[in-house]
Amino acid sequence: MSFNSFSEFLSMGGHGLYVWLSYALGLIVILANLVLPLQAGKRLKQSLARRIHREAKRS
Repeated sequence: MSFNSFSEFLSMGGHGLYVWLSYALGLIVILANLVLPLQAGKRLKQSLARRIHREAKRS
């Protein structure tokens, strides 16, 4: 597919809204799959550190 201008490229023959929203949604899903596990791991480490600290205070 060949485009004569950047505006034609963005409109994608009238399907630009669908195409670009699909790309954006895909990017959001990929980023969520990267960020959410990292955040969960950080929360888990903090929770374990607090637990270890509490148990060390008891003994």
